[in-house]
Amino acid sequence: MTDGSATTPTPTGRSTWWLVVVALVLIAGLAFAVGRFSTFGSQGEASTPGTTSPEAGFSRDMQVHHAQAIAMAMEIYRKTDDEDLRALSYDIATGQAGQRGEMYDWLVKWGLPRQGGPMMQWMSSSDAGHDHGVTDEALTDDEAEAAMGMATDAELDALAQADGQAADCLFLELMIRHHEGAVPMAEALLELGSDKRALQVAEAIKAGQTSEIAAMQSMQARLGCTG
Repeated sequence: MTDGSATTPTPTGRSTWWLVVVALVLIAGLAFAVGRFSTFGSQGEASTPGTTSPEAGFSRDMQVHHAQAIAMAMEIYRKTDDEDLRALSYDIATGQAGQRGEMYDWLVKWGLPRQGGPMMQWMSSSDAGHDHGVTDEALTDDEAEAAMGMATDAELDALAQADGQAADCLFLELMIRHHEGAVPMAEALLELGSDKRALQVAEAIKAGQTSEIAAMQSMQARLGCTG
């Protein structure tokens, strides 16, 4: 039986180690949020972001974005036989769970609601020519999710039903697109935002997901993924 202290569960006892993975992802998010809660007030920020601020919009939208990435990563972690892909999916799930927990914590500390205006609308606040592909006209949720590179319900169903190489390749295709949607969001906050910690997280997302895109493209080539 897995003792709960192992960093990576073994392929045997699938039901047991799958529960361990779920627990680790939840713990990662909670621990990260608690850690940031204890240090947030020491940053000495000039002002608290408001509900229409880039920081608030980024936090709300990226939590939605991260939630889907976590779900996809846990799905492929559960069934892939490729050790490199399993390790990457574990890193994505736990890393993004931690970031998602912290961003939820920001809204709590700023006294802001979890829901705000239309998704991605905060990205249109920059000067002309630097709107990051978002206009002043509000997008529907479906349009915003497509612009953010998120998977559709049909694509998520296909991933859940796929096995073997087909599942590995579909996951890589969807997650690369997902990451490619997150990078412009991080870049927009780096241009528009002012909160020190939010900018640090945006920079980490931009660098980390750009690196992971390259790693996943390499996996696609190794696995012989096409299309």
